[in-house]
Amino acid sequence: MNILIIDKVHQILINKLSRHNFKVEYTPFLSPGNVIRIIGNYEGLIIRSKLQLTKQIIAKGKNLRFIARVGSGLENIDTKYASSKNIICINSPEGNRNAVAEHALGMLLCFFNKICSANTEIKQGTWDRDTNTGIELTGKTIGIIGYGNTGNQFSKKLSAFDMNILAYDKYRTGFGNDLVKEVKLDEIFNKTDILSLHIPLSAETHYMINDNFIRKFKKNIYLINTARGKVVCTKDLIKNIKTKKILGAMLDVLEYESENLSNIEVNNNSSFEYLKNSKNVLLTPHVAGKSEISFQKLSEVLAKKIIEKFEAIY
Repeated sequence: MNILIIDKVHQILINKLSRHNFKVEYTPFLSPGNVIRIIGNYEGLIIRSKLQLTKQIIAKGKNLRFIARVGSGLENIDTKYASSKNIICINSPEGNRNAVAEHALGMLLCFFNKICSANTEIKQGTWDRDTNTGIELTGKTIGIIGYGNTGNQFSKKLSAFDMNILAYDKYRTGFGNDLVKEVKLDEIFNKTDILSLHIPLSAETHYMINDNFIRKFKKNIYLINTARGKVVCTKDLIKNIKTKKILGAMLDVLEYESENLSNIEVNNNSSFEYLKNSKNVLLTPHVAGKSEISFQKLSEVLAKKIIEKFEAIY
């Protein structure tokens, strides 16, 4: 099987596939135009975020058997069209779930204990203990929406904090245990102090967190988003930060990210200016899933899945 890799990946992915007699061409600097030109020569395509694989591009891959993404989401692939052409889509969310969970916890602890603001103030010559008083997590109720790889892993990280952990997943049931209570959305709305999002971006979840959704919460809440930026309607989020319905937002992802995640597109964007300047918002540049070890794990998981699925065939 001939496999084309068009994004930067860990060498272990190339090595494992090659050892199992797959023919791998690694071209991380190949332009999108050249990808389209040669895609028809390959049975497998491995990507990250360089390219939006539309119906038109996938149609050029007349010999494709699979498209694999080194990462958790598949939103940059027209999976419906790929499936109609019997092209299998594969991803590797198991590879960075721990990194995402640790980052989400780090953002929560940092925000609640005012670590970033206190650090900045001290370096600017201000020593203010009163306004930097922290908030303890013990006894708080956290609602997790999406209990797949990262939602599950995040709940494990929270286990040491004596919190009440609620989880809702539209497509999974039977996952409740002594640590996590499986609930319906109504209970999330009624009891949550902190909301954490662990859902993919799809037509169903696009702007899921909007003004109407937020106003359903009985309490004023904190929001963590390490999922996808466009799951949250930023204008509605800001509206509710201003009214203090959202007491604070910890955002690793923004709806303004470019398609290849290389930057944000915010020219003359008043909403982004508000987020950037608000003391009630903590921002990081879509790095929750990026760690030294997750870069390797993502490739290991993907190699294993490809080998298990196709080695016997080829």
